[in-house]
Amino acid sequence: MTRLSVNINKIATLRNARGGQTPNVLQFALDAERFGAQGITVHPRPDERHITTQDCYDLHDYIQTEFNIEGYPDARYLQLIKDLRPAQATLVPDPPGVLTSNAGWDCISQAKFLEPIIAQIQALGVRVSLFMETNLSQLDQAKALGAERIEFYTGPYAEQYSTDKTAAVAPYKLAAQHALNLGLGINAGHDLSLENLAFLKAELCALDEVSIGHALISDALYLGIENTIQRYLYELR
Repeated sequence: MTRLSVNINKIATLRNARGGQTPNVLQFALDAERFGAQGITVHPRPDERHITTQDCYDLHDYIQTEFNIEGYPDARYLQLIKDLRPAQATLVPDPPGVLTSNAGWDCISQAKFLEPIIAQIQALGVRVSLFMETNLSQLDQAKALGAERIEFYTGPYAEQYSTDKTAAVAPYKLAAQHALNLGLGINAGHDLSLENLAFLKAELCALDEVSIGHALISDALYLGIENTIQRYLYELR
């Protein structure tokens, strides 16, 4: 079974555009859980343009499913992980100023940076996932650094899906089997949608978790959040 973790960054973006607490980020997260989401994902960036540091603390006290905090592992992020000890820390190579996460780690060149951080987080009892592309040598290095999971950056898959879905998924199938052979758990995220999710799941049977935000929240504007979550869960089944 592949778990659905709902990324609620876009709810915070909408709230921040007007100020106040509408829509309420915490209530949305609780409703998402109630409607079937098996996890909640946040990505608190340094400029707090969507999820804020305070949101993370507020959510931690109430979330009953798996809490996943994504981010670049700077001092601010590591303090959050130390204080909150979520189920999963997803390390993403997006320094301040980037619009969205659009590349995976170069674990080979960043090995000396990542290895002590991974060990530090794991010592807190938190599972570490690395945001990765499909290069097999990079996956080897992710395993050597001690990561328990990888999260495939699925932007290239989503971009190519409408023109040639078989070609789009091919490198992910190869990389997923390689990761599985290494003993790595497999997550996926970025531009996954109702259009392309079921095919990815069918081709990557060992997929542990998908983290979906932008498309899911956009669909909810038309379909309602309860119906939308149920439809995403259906696609994963």
